[in-house]
Order: sequence, then structure tokens, then C-alpha cells
Amino acid sequence: MDESTPPALPKRIREAIERAREIASRAHCPYSQFHVGCVLIDASGRWFEGCNVENASYSVTLCAERVAASQAVAQGSRDWKEIIIVSPTRVSPCGTCRQFLFEFAPDMQVYLGDLTTDDVIGPLALRDFLPMAMTLQQTELPRRNS
Repeated sequence: MDESTPPALPKRIREAIERAREIASRAHCPYSQFHVGCVLIDASGRWFEGCNVENASYSVTLCAERVAASQAVAQGSRDWKEIIIVSPTRVSPCGTCRQFLFEFAPDMQVYLGDLTTDDVIGPLALRDFLPMAMTLQQTELPRRNS
């Protein structure tokens, strides 16, 4: 393997990408036609699935990531390890999803795949997607030098 060849993905991630593709095919996206599927994996290895569910009132649309995360919470899982997201163009989680996921798992690993190829970006740390995430904890903010 040369330096330009990325390391092989773990089997569970390859399997999760395939599953996320299946889930994306179930997305309800009559407005955007943009199918997104994801698999969230918790620390005990349990999988939680989600797809996007659009609504004519866009603000109530649910992203695949929040669908999977909400299922995890409803089933008592709050220790998340990885999230695998597939879409037509390998999009990263939107700002709302970043904040939502950060609340539970700021150090979770993120993998971004597409619907047809094996080209995957990741692992990436969720924390890097939202460097100054909102928390209710006291936070020291960086200051500009005057």
C-alpha cells in the first residue's frame, strides 16, 4: 500500500455503509429528492438507523442523523461511538444535527459516504465539525488580541 492509498475501513463500517444505503432508499424526500441514510453505532455495538423525512414546512423536516439519534435515546443508548452517513454527495451533518449529536457524543467518529461508490471520508471527530459548540457548561472563549 502506498501513501496515497487510504487504509481499509473496518468491516463494521463497510457493513454500516451498505445498511445506510438501504435505509436511504426509504427516505421521504419528495421535495429535494436527496436521499440520506445513516447508522449510529453505540459503545456496546448496537446500531440505530435513520433516514431523512421531509415536510412541506421545511423547518419540521427531520434529518437522518437526528432520526437515528432519537431512536438511540428512546432505546436507552447515550454512549455513541460512530455515525455513518450516506447521501448523493457525501454531505456532512447540518448545523442542527451537529449540535444535536454533540450534546451526546462530542468525540464520536464520523464517516461520510455516498450512495454508489466506496469512496468514504473519515473517520473524522464530530468535535472538529463544531469547534465552539453550545453547552451549558462554563466555557472559556478565545479572545482577540487588541
